[in-house]
Amino acid sequence: MLMAIMKLIRNRDFLLFMAILLGLLWGQGAKWTEKTVLPVLGLVMTLATMGVPGSIFLSPGKLVRPALWGVALNYGILGGLILGLSALLITDGELRDGFVIMTAVPPAVAVIPFSVVLNGNQTLSLIGTIGGYLVALGITPLIAYFFLGGAFGHPVKIVTIMVQLILVPLVLSRVLLWTGWAKKLEPWRGSLTNWSFFLIVYTIIGLNHQLFLDRPGVLILPAAIALASTFLLGWVIEKIARLRGADTQTITSMVLLGTQKNTGLAAGLALSLFSDKTAVPATITTIFMLVYIIRLSIGRRSSQPVAHGS
Repeated sequence: MLMAIMKLIRNRDFLLFMAILLGLLWGQGAKWTEKTVLPVLGLVMTLATMGVPGSIFLSPGKLVRPALWGVALNYGILGGLILGLSALLITDGELRDGFVIMTAVPPAVAVIPFSVVLNGNQTLSLIGTIGGYLVALGITPLIAYFFLGGAFGHPVKIVTIMVQLILVPLVLSRVLLWTGWAKKLEPWRGSLTNWSFFLIVYTIIGLNHQLFLDRPGVLILPAAIALASTFLLGWVIEKIARLRGADTQTITSMVLLGTQKNTGLAAGLALSLFSDKTAVPATITTIFMLVYIIRLSIGRRSSQPVAHGS
C-alpha cells in the first residue's frame, strides 16, 4: 500500500491533475509560491541538461543539420502556427501576449527523454533541442520585443532571465557531471522534475482560478490553438515526413520538436514580465501537450506488434 502511494505521488500525470485541482480549489496559496517559479524552473533546466553529454560538443560540424531541423520545426513551423492562430483568433491582449511568449521560447526539455521512451531518433532530438536553446538566447528577446513592443519593457531584462534559465543551468549541469554529483542526484531527478512542474502548474492555475471558474468560455479559443498546435500539427508533420520517406524514429523526433514548446519557461516569463493571465496559454497548452504525449505513447505501443510482424 505504501509503495503504491509513493509511486502515485511521483507520477507526472497524477501530479499535474492534483496541481490543477488544488489550484482551482485553493488558489490563495499561489501568491506564496509565485516567487519560487523562476528558481524552480532553473532547477528543472539544470536537471534536464544533466543528461546532455559533454562529448556532443566535440564535433560541431555534425551538429549543424539536426540543430537547424530543431530550430525550423520548433520556431518556424510550431511558432509560426501559434503566432498566426493567436493573431487571428485571440482578441484579449493578455492572452495574445501569452501566445507570443510561447512562440518565443525554445523546445520543451522533455523532448529528449520522450524521444527515448517513444524510440525516436535521439541524436536529432538531442541536438535539435540544444540548437533551439542556443538560438533562444538571441531569438527569444527579438521575437518578444518585436511583437510586444512597449508592453515588453527593456530587452535586457528578458536576456538576463534567459541567461539565468538556459546558460546558467547548462553550466551548473556540467559542474554536477564533473564533480560526480549528477550520479547522486539521478535517482531523484524524475521526482524533483515532476514536483517542480506541480508547483509551477499549481501557481499558474491558482493565480488565475477566478478566471477558470467564472469565465471558462474565455479558455475555448486558447484550448483550440493548443489542440491545433499539438494533435493537428503533429498529424500533419507525420504525414508529410512519411511522404518524404523519413524513417519512423526520425518522424517521432520531428513530431516532438514540432509540437513541444517549453511551456514552463513561457509561464515563468509571463509571470515575471507581464500578468497572471498572460501565463494561461502556457498552462492550457501544457495539458494538451501531456495528453498528446500519452496518445503518442499508446499509438507507438499498439503499432509495435505490427512492425515486428512485417
